[in-house]
Amino acid sequence: VIQLTGRSDPIYSEATVTVHQYDILLDILVVNQSDSTMQNLTVELATMGDLKLCERPQSYTLASHESIGIKANIKVSSTETGVIFGNIVYDSATNPNDRSCVILNDIHIDIMDYITPATCTATQFRSMWAEFEWENKVVVNTEVKSLREYLDTILKHTNMKCLTSDSSLEGDCDFLSANLYAKSSFGEDALANISVERHMEGRLEGFVRIRSKTQGIALSLGDKITMKQKG
Repeated sequence: VIQLTGRSDPIYSEATVTVHQYDILLDILVVNQSDSTMQNLTVELATMGDLKLCERPQSYTLASHESIGIKANIKVSSTETGVIFGNIVYDSATNPNDRSCVILNDIHIDIMDYITPATCTATQFRSMWAEFEWENKVVVNTEVKSLREYLDTILKHTNMKCLTSDSSLEGDCDFLSANLYAKSSFGEDALANISVERHMEGRLEGFVRIRSKTQGIALSLGDKITMKQKG
């Protein structure tokens, strides 16, 4: 449950977000916390990224301390970090000319809901790596000391599959290189290469390079790695 307004606002609102493959369903609770009736109350939503609202907002009348549930359906068309934002506007019953507005907290859509581990041959990986024009290069910045633990952290938070065999990753070595691959629900390919080395004092240095056909998935995966790689 995501809290959309403050508890001291005249309107309290929260939302439950349900992801169904290409659709996002919002169940929005709106509570009139004031002592007067709110007329022409509308939840006005807007989106950033490849998200599209399916319905026009409806108007409601909400008596003092009354609550209502509102549903909103949003279509997703690509794997790109999306943001849903908006406000609730209403008229006061005592003064119809007094139009009030409460700004809602943003709802951030996690692209990991649309990315699944996948596999491909080494030849296919090299071909796609050469073909894809979008690259996002993320600097390794972590407190993790183990090369394998760092790799496992990246795999966990990106939903990508490691294509490099376990036998190639075994042994006590101060350098690790691995290829990762995933596919989105929309058929987009995401490639990554991790090249990281461990210095004498145990600090890890290197890069994670992400490539894809579209800018959105490369940037979104890079942001996810930057945020989660601390371990």
